[in-house]
Amino acid sequence: MALHLAGDYAQSNEALEQAEEIVERLYTRTIRSETLAFLTNDNALPYEGDPYEHVMVNVVKALNYAAQNDIAGALVEARRIDHRLNVLSDRLKGKGKNGYGNDGFARYLSGMLYEAAGDLNNAFIAYRNACEAYEAMRGWSQVACPPSLRADLLSSAEALGLADEVDRYRSTYPDVEWLSASARQRLAQVVMISYNGRAPRKEDLYLDLPISLDALQLVLLNRGFSPSFGSRDRVMDSVLYGLSGRVVRVALPRLIHQKTKIPVETMTLTDEQGASYATRSERVQDLTALAEKTLTERLPAMTVKAVARAATKFSMAEGAVIGSQQAVGRDAAPWVGLLVSLLAKGLAVASEEADKRSWRTLPDEIHVARVWVPSGRYRATVHPSGGGVAVWASEAKEPSLNLSPGQTIFLFRRVVQ
Repeated sequence: MALHLAGDYAQSNEALEQAEEIVERLYTRTIRSETLAFLTNDNALPYEGDPYEHVMVNVVKALNYAAQNDIAGALVEARRIDHRLNVLSDRLKGKGKNGYGNDGFARYLSGMLYEAAGDLNNAFIAYRNACEAYEAMRGWSQVACPPSLRADLLSSAEALGLADEVDRYRSTYPDVEWLSASARQRLAQVVMISYNGRAPRKEDLYLDLPISLDALQLVLLNRGFSPSFGSRDRVMDSVLYGLSGRVVRVALPRLIHQKTKIPVETMTLTDEQGASYATRSERVQDLTALAEKTLTERLPAMTVKAVARAATKFSMAEGAVIGSQQAVGRDAAPWVGLLVSLLAKGLAVASEEADKRSWRTLPDEIHVARVWVPSGRYRATVHPSGGGVAVWASEAKEPSLNLSPGQTIFLFRRVVQ
């Protein structure tokens, strides 16, 4: 992602190809790594990534190809996106869940790429699937079908002669203004992808479970009634609970949001004669919502596994204490038992840690601004609302564009606020 933002699109794709290969390879886990993770924590396992992160690998690869004007390469990634989302959707149907099984932005991008290649039939299918995905996800993603996508549906449906679809979309979206496909072919298109804010990070949520009245009093004195967060006083807790020997710690991840403060941007293209064409960006992806949904779906299984792991480590530590006391005899048993309890049970508490890994270089939100203009030379400027530090990817200054009829240019912005 850093290479993508730096404009080194070829090297970015090389790194993402490696990531994609690792994801495919990690579908099969070894018993050894699973056992080690169960006796320590899930950080002992290789990081597979979440489903939406897998999709974003192909999304960024497609954008890298598009930035290099390699639409054929970008369409390969669009087909991979379609296959990956179809597999996710089939898995959800089997479980009867309303989770992340589709991706409106990924489908929308695929449609733009197909249209740029002149394949209006596949573009229409992708646009239709994108709109359906936005509607299906809207309850938890809070991202509606963008007006520009609705215009794309009307334009591509009309170009394909789908009169019934045109009438249906006109009645469904009566306020949408759109250009015909023939008009679009005479113009050039500029697509700005804006990466706003920072992806959420994860931190530990510790649940200290007492198994005796004395341990309950200790936990209440140490933590009160609230769960603890982060790594504060972790060493002290390990010593304290190790000496007590009757506290089991469970660690779960929780998301810390880092929401962007930029709701919208205005992109303006100015030609050599001073004529300007302006458009406002639309929010097309909320990656924080995807991360929240994914974690919520996985949390029940993670909790069961964490409790079982904590119980197993406690039982093993308890066995070590009893075994050591029996080995040294009656006189030294109390002291040896206390020492072994401190070490074994303290280690069990200290080793409990949630898996906090994630793709941290992703943004909080992705915004898209699209504008159709006559051919010519243009200077592009973007003004984000609400302030913030915004930079053009791979550009030290405002980019200058030389546009031809039917051409589609992708620009990238990073907004760090």
